[in-house]
Amino acid sequence: MTAEVNLAVELPGLKLKNPVMPASGTFAFGDLPENFNWDEMGAIVLKTATRHARTGNPQPQISLLADGVMNAVGLTNPGAEVVASEKIPALREKHPDLPILASVGGESVEDYVEVAEILAAAKPDALELNLSCPNVSEGGMTFGIVPEMVEKITRLVKEKVDLPVYVKLTPNVTSIVEIAQAAERGGADGLTLINTLLGLHLDLKTRRPVLGNDFGGLSGQAVKPVAVRMVAQVRQATSLPIIGVGGINSPEDAAEFILAGASAVQIGSMAFHDKLAIKHVIDGLPAVLADMGASDVTSLVGQWQSNKQ
Repeated sequence: MTAEVNLAVELPGLKLKNPVMPASGTFAFGDLPENFNWDEMGAIVLKTATRHARTGNPQPQISLLADGVMNAVGLTNPGAEVVASEKIPALREKHPDLPILASVGGESVEDYVEVAEILAAAKPDALELNLSCPNVSEGGMTFGIVPEMVEKITRLVKEKVDLPVYVKLTPNVTSIVEIAQAAERGGADGLTLINTLLGLHLDLKTRRPVLGNDFGGLSGQAVKPVAVRMVAQVRQATSLPIIGVGGINSPEDAAEFILAGASAVQIGSMAFHDKLAIKHVIDGLPAVLADMGASDVTSLVGQWQSNKQ
């Protein structure tokens, strides 16, 4: 019999019954498996919304690898107005107690601020600024790799919205710590890391990229060590709570992120192989934490120890 373990986590704007949620884009605007009780999740994170509707990048947009997923979807979405007027209210009506993080995208500084205001009016519990998408031609990673721009956008959004703001960081930088500290200076309430690694997958027969956009974002098991390392570094360098994401395939993976410094986790690519991945991680987490001697998930956050000490 597994010992009782408290999975509840409180973050700015988010009262989570457990620390597990889907990554942005994984289940669009609430398109979760019907045989899964959504309210079992700690929260739901919506697909990124932009000022105007986007059809995304050329097909193919997704390629499954042995140890990960390459994607170049390109932020397909119906536009911020539709998300705010239709998607968020519908989700809130069906699941009134499920915390909602709305994801903000843009092609300019002004876009980010405007989209944040539009989405905030629909009263999600928090916003996640996607300053890190590597597969759109404008915005996203262009802003997320420059500390001054990350600080500026974060500050301007915080000035306009009365909601907690989490900044999602790109790993495609020289120093993830510098970017995280810039978000903190801008007034971020929390951080989400990491987004996908920029990659290229070639077809040997055609000599062309497998993805229609040529380059795309690599996610899944292959990126987990990079993500865990970055979570650990940022945890040591900032005071902000972290939502960790990148290659979580099991309850043990989730516990590793927590040990590295994440207060909560997001699951994305695993859903390609297991539609009930989130449920399986939530169900298995108490036993893993109990084996680690923890009665409360928050007691393990950032508690890894260096071999150099």
